Amino acid sequence: MSTPDPDCIFCKIVAGEVPADVVHETDHSVAFRDLSPQAPTHVLVIPRSHFPNAAELAAGEPDAAVDLFHAARAVADREGLDAGYRMVLNTGAQAHQTVFHAHLHVLGGRTMGWPPG
Repeated sequence: MSTPDPDCIFCKIVAGEVPADVVHETDHSVAFRDLSPQAPTHVLVIPRSHFPNAAELAAGEPDAAVDLFHAARAVADREGLDAGYRMVLNTGAQAHQTVFHAHLHVLGGRTMGWPPG
């Protein structure tokens, strides 16, 4: 397991130091509502361990990376996103990653456009 980053807001959420509207938890992940939602349902699923992006999480803790997808499915089921939902992983500043702790966005509750960017 990686070492938490004391300056990382998501590490602080995992540690319980910063409040969040948590909707799902597993041994490997925490899911909570985004503070700036981009859809009627917008939940972030983060690993409990700190990796700067999804690619590094997959390399360092593949079981935790897989858990993000299982947790996203559980969130979608809980939120009633039967008509569909989008899962987004941004990697790097050019992809608009703004918090450098791996995280997966679960977006739903409206029709999504294509292409996404």
